[in-house]
Amino acid sequence: MATETIDTKLQSLENNIKSLIRAHNSEKEAKDQLQLKNNLLQEEVEGLKRQLTDFQNQYKIAKIVSSTTVEKEESTELKHKLNEYIKEIDRCIAHLS
Repeated sequence: MATETIDTKLQSLENNIKSLIRAHNSEKEAKDQLQLKNNLLQEEVEGLKRQLTDFQNQYKIAKIVSSTTVEKEESTELKHKLNEYIKEIDRCIAHLS
């Protein structure tokens, strides 16, 4: 009878271990998926920060251009040229990155 109890306890212990291993593997997969999602979101945040910086720079330049005392036609042309320069600089920076 003692042998049956030991066998039963061993079988129960083995089942519990298998269950824990399955749970561990499942949690590990979930953790890996969350880490991947976190990395993607961090990359997206960095991209949005770069866009925000670009927009802030464009706003500053637009503010400078609009505050100059030149005729409307010259102001528009100057603004257009400055925007082109900014886009070119941004492309250079992106290329260097």
